Amino acid sequence: MKITKTKLKPPKEKLLSDEYKSEVCQELVDYTDYDDPELIEAFMEGKRNKMTSETKYDFQDGSGPVAAHQHPYGGGWVADTAAVADTALVGIYAKVYGNAEVFGNARVTGNAEVYGNAWVCGNARVYGNARVYGNAMVSGNAHVSGNAWVFGDAQVYGNAWVCDNALVSGDARVFGSAKVSGNAKVYGNAKVYGNAVVTTTILIANRSDGYIFTIFDEADGSTRITAGCRFFTIPEAIEHWTTTRGDTKLGLESIAIVKYLEYMHSLEDMK
Repeated sequence: MKITKTKLKPPKEKLLSDEYKSEVCQELVDYTDYDDPELIEAFMEGKRNKMTSETKYDFQDGSGPVAAHQHPYGGGWVADTAAVADTALVGIYAKVYGNAEVFGNARVTGNAEVYGNAWVCGNARVYGNARVYGNAMVSGNAHVSGNAWVFGDAQVYGNAWVCDNALVSGDARVFGSAKVSGNAKVYGNAKVYGNAVVTTTILIANRSDGYIFTIFDEADGSTRITAGCRFFTIPEAIEHWTTTRGDTKLGLESIAIVKYLEYMHSLEDMK
């Protein structure tokens, strides 16, 4: 592609000099031959430098327009205070701002936003209208999509999925091949892992030694109890602690917690 030359073309050496690169953008429009790879790269560098120093964008977070640029891989807006690796993709309608970091082969696409001090890394995917913010981390091969939010100090990793209108917050962990969907809420110190599929709000309770119990419904309607690495139906949970702990304090406490969670869980759908 040739552009009409309106005046004599400067020497290529001048266009490629460090002190001249900030002007290369305009010079290419006026003079240049776009078939030269070195000049194309100089053009892109000049454009990036110009955007970094002069461009502002309003991320609609109450801070007004801030220094920002469009990420070279995907074209999405990235605040200059955020950090996005060249290998990561930020789609044209996606946003990364605040002190957020996106690196590795992560992808932020659709209308998704990553902000605050959040991290998205590895091969993680954040898309749809999803939000990842606060000190949250999404890593590994995890996916966050739909209208899902991951925030607080929550972590989603491994091959886990968080989607639909689900919320994962606090110090919650979702990992393994677990899936949190529907209107589910996972919060506090809750852990969802393995092949668990959570579609309703998780309830949690702590034993006196700090052991964390959670209860939730899976996609098939069955109710599950998790505690540490244990993953039980309610009858299995009661049998386990009756057999292994007997009449000890922790055994009786464990059984009481399971029954309490079962009862509170049964009240969730009541108006």
